[in-house]
Amino acid sequence: MNSTAEAELFDAIIIGGGAAGLSAAQSLGRALRRTLILDAGEPRNRFADQMHNILGHDGASPDQLVAAGRKEAQRYGVEHLTAGVHRVSESTRTDSTEKTGPRELVVTLDSGVQLFTRTVIAASGLTDELPPIPGLAERWGKSVLHCPYCHGWEVRGQRLAVLATSPMQLHQAQLLRQWSDRLTYFHAGAGELTAETAARLRSRGVVLEPAPVKEVLGDGTRVTGVVLEDSRTLEVDAIFTGGSLIPRDAYLRGLGLEREDTMVGSFLKIDAMGQTSHDRIWAAGNLASPMATVPLSMGMGSFAGAAANGALVAEEFDLAEAGRNQ
Repeated sequence: MNSTAEAELFDAIIIGGGAAGLSAAQSLGRALRRTLILDAGEPRNRFADQMHNILGHDGASPDQLVAAGRKEAQRYGVEHLTAGVHRVSESTRTDSTEKTGPRELVVTLDSGVQLFTRTVIAASGLTDELPPIPGLAERWGKSVLHCPYCHGWEVRGQRLAVLATSPMQLHQAQLLRQWSDRLTYFHAGAGELTAETAARLRSRGVVLEPAPVKEVLGDGTRVTGVVLEDSRTLEVDAIFTGGSLIPRDAYLRGLGLEREDTMVGSFLKIDAMGQTSHDRIWAAGNLASPMATVPLSMGMGSFAGAAANGALVAEEFDLAEAGRNQ
């Protein structure tokens, strides 16, 4: 991007080019807003070969969805740049600080380039930090999975395992019984089960295994079994688990945005339209809602884009009215 483009003012910069970011871009592009997507090229679901439970896109790959979304956004004049973002900060340019023009934010790229924008939509997703068990991470998205609604049909009736990393996997263990009656719950990572909980799981045939998993065995990306700390080996066809969910929002930390603590960590606090505690910054997708599926992320992005446009419209009327009254 040349120096002239750097000095120009965007109506919106969207950080993240996945389902949420592209949906926001469509809303803004169709509203005739000059919009730039900044995309580091590492969507959360890049490890999966296919996506499911997405109306009209069932079985498509994440890359196919992104390619289609980019093409549609470009149709409306949305620009795209592959780049990482270092920081979002308040602008100190004269027009912005003296309120003789639209207020601005500065988006500083990892390269040091600074871009100016009236609004920001943060849609950079999150990172799944998996347990450091040999053989687990390399099969993530293939046969080590996290979402029954996304992957359950493909492994129905198979030998399934739920590898607990927190008490939340207890819900997952009950849920997955719908997809297979050959289910083992490895609960060492969630602590001891109460007698009532153990009886509830056993009532539907869930096998409870207290021994920690030492290693995941497999053939390429396919899981074939697990080795336990007590040296036993159990045959398994797929593993459902979850790790720490780390939102990719470090570039916003200097603004002191409000956050809220959830069962899976600290995330940006947003309203129903995705607005953060900053009046020019919205958040959408897994960055703000860790449990958001692709369809939900699309909806959040669309809402955030529309809300950002609405804020710009209001500002433009405010400036016009102020100028008339001077």
